[in-house]
Amino acid sequence: MFYSPVNPGRFRQRIQKLLASQDLLIIDELGFVPLSKTGAELLFEVISQRYERGSIIITSNLPFDEWTEVFGSERLTGAILDRLTHHVHILEMNGESFRLRESRKAQT
Repeated sequence: MFYSPVNPGRFRQRIQKLLASQDLLIIDELGFVPLSKTGAELLFEVISQRYERGSIIITSNLPFDEWTEVFGSERLTGAILDRLTHHVHILEMNGESFRLRESRKAQT
């Protein structure tokens, strides 16, 4: 599936349908870079479509109260968190970065 500048709306619909139809959607490093307004709205649509229909795993270094910076809107962030935290298992892990630890091992 390739992006077509001729019909970007159709491409968007196909991607959304594909993401909504998967058994498991993994979003890694959410918040590493802020989303554009359009990107945040698209992610909301995918999360809404999957709500109570498909599993989502999200990794992030940010606490929930900083997600507004990623999505750019308190209202949108609230709506996303409402859907994500309704039926959820939150695993909070604190500690040294695995990558940093492996890098230090390699240097010794």
